[in-house]
Amino acid sequence: MRPVAAVDIGGTKIAGALVSADGRISHRLHLPTPTSTGQSAEDVMAVVARIVRELASAEPGARGVGIGSAGPIDLAAGTVSPVNIPAWRDFPLLARVTALSGGLPVTLIGDGAAMAYGEHRLGAARGCADALCMVVSTGIGGALILHDAVHPGPSGNAGHIGHVGVDLDGERCTCGSRGCVETIASGPAITRWALANGWSPSRPPTVPVDARAVARAAAGGDPVALAAFGRAARALAAAIASTAALTDVRVVVIGGGVARAGPVLFDPLRTALRERATLPFLHAITVRPALLGADAGLVGAAAAVHDLWESGHL
Repeated sequence: MRPVAAVDIGGTKIAGALVSADGRISHRLHLPTPTSTGQSAEDVMAVVARIVRELASAEPGARGVGIGSAGPIDLAAGTVSPVNIPAWRDFPLLARVTALSGGLPVTLIGDGAAMAYGEHRLGAARGCADALCMVVSTGIGGALILHDAVHPGPSGNAGHIGHVGVDLDGERCTCGSRGCVETIASGPAITRWALANGWSPSRPPTVPVDARAVARAAAGGDPVALAAFGRAARALAAAIASTAALTDVRVVVIGGGVARAGPVLFDPLRTALRERATLPFLHAITVRPALLGADAGLVGAAAAVHDLWESGHL
């Protein structure tokens, strides 16, 4: 069966790969996302174009192109406005990639939905009729699985949990609001808080100061690093409990770079969730690490295309 050319667009990197229907990945590549001051919309698009062209050259007979993009997105218009890619506002990504695809069908979904497609088809949400899937990384995204199917909503942003408010007087978010869970629990937010509260990284000069460094320090018992992850866990628990109260989901799958911190994040998260999810129908919520790891976005973007083929919609 022919693979799908999948592209996963995030605030830190843009990845691409050929992905089979059973999730096998080949011809993997990734490049940094141009987000520094002065980078234009076309600078970002140039990276996407390079990846699409390389994948098309590697597999001329691909089934289609699946794109999972940081959001918000607009499914009807085919545009994206990722909070963490300032150069893209109402950027016509679907049309631009379609023009590059050589006639292949192109599918656009949000990165949270991509993760949900992948985890529902092949990962930690497999067999779950209802679940919340979350990407906790440079930003925080999410999507809902309802009645055994990914539920993107009319705009494609249903379940975009990163901009649920958890602190009414909190920090200004890049989305323009205040106190979003992303301002507390994203990788950059964890790092900022740890540095502002006295954490001093012990590292060679070539190692970046980021959430992975904070996680390593927390795993080693550093009290400020532990407090940074505890604070992030409480914010995530508040957002999850509110979402579960609205949707009655019982399974929460969390992936993304910050989730790779493991017990440093998941242990305080489960404790905080028990304190937040107090209504009887919320007691059964379980939190699971994503199984597809860093490949969830690629596998999910491809799964959306494979699902359309198998359902006869392509």
